[in-house]
Amino acid sequence: MNKLLTCIGEILIDFLPLEAKGTTTGFSIHPGGGPFNVAVGLARLEEPVAFAGKVSHDFFGRYLRTYAEAQGIDARFLLASDDAPSTLAFVAMEAGEPVFTFYGEGTADTLLRLEELPAALFEETAILHFGGISLLRGTTPGAVLTVVERLKGQALLSFDPNMRPKLINEERSYRNVLQSFFRLTDLVKLSAADIGWLAPGQPVEQVAVDLLDQGAAMVIVTQGSAGVLALRATSAGEPERWQVPPVQVEVADTVGAGDAFSAGLLAALSRQGVSSRAALVTLSTAAVAEALQFAATVAALTCSRIGANPPTSAEVAQFIGKP
Repeated sequence: MNKLLTCIGEILIDFLPLEAKGTTTGFSIHPGGGPFNVAVGLARLEEPVAFAGKVSHDFFGRYLRTYAEAQGIDARFLLASDDAPSTLAFVAMEAGEPVFTFYGEGTADTLLRLEELPAALFEETAILHFGGISLLRGTTPGAVLTVVERLKGQALLSFDPNMRPKLINEERSYRNVLQSFFRLTDLVKLSAADIGWLAPGQPVEQVAVDLLDQGAAMVIVTQGSAGVLALRATSAGEPERWQVPPVQVEVADTVGAGDAFSAGLLAALSRQGVSSRAALVTLSTAAVAEALQFAATVAALTCSRIGANPPTSAEVAQFIGKP
């Protein structure tokens, strides 16, 4: 029986700065990568989650595998690369501003191939989440696209482009890749910043409507302090619309907020029995609103602490006052 929430894509190491007197003096190691962050969030929300990707045999790759398993993530689809290194991302502070250095060419998580993935991924996945920088280089974009094509109509397909413009080397090619995924996806989640790059100068809601016209059943836009906008396609032509205000917390930082939102949303949909496009389209308006509110709460709790550190089910329940 299909039951897994499978995330596929990049898995990497973030080196976050340690500072003294305003200067970066060292770095701390943190597991990262958009789809992997979503997998961690789902595991902490006690959902049956698997991660599909590729890790190095080096120290960092071993660290990532150990971390995934410790979080309760099913690592059967986490493959090992014989000789490629791990993807590394460094964040340093210079003159009070973050400076990013990225090492991702020829790294393990860019080298995923379809033929390496076991049949169980296709047999057991009920919801597939994908996106992020895994669509930028190597063989991984093609592998992910074929996985999405094979699961179309069999699983709910969730796409978060999570764009990083400074890492895009060939914009035209990347935009073509994005269009392929937009046409196939059931659920698209973007940030306002993503839309600013995707369609500069265009109103957020109009871009969301355009994405519905391209094939998505639902488009969700996270807008920071402006809350969340969600649109769902209808047979009548005019999309249904939800506007969710931000959940009030004391913000420590916003790292990982978008990934936490995706984890919360997919967990809520899974609990409501949504594992197909048809189920998403027919879900009641009240149930959609409830799922969006839950996702916004998960994201807000992540913002209340430093780093991509999503909450557990117990922490979410405590925050919203459920026994």
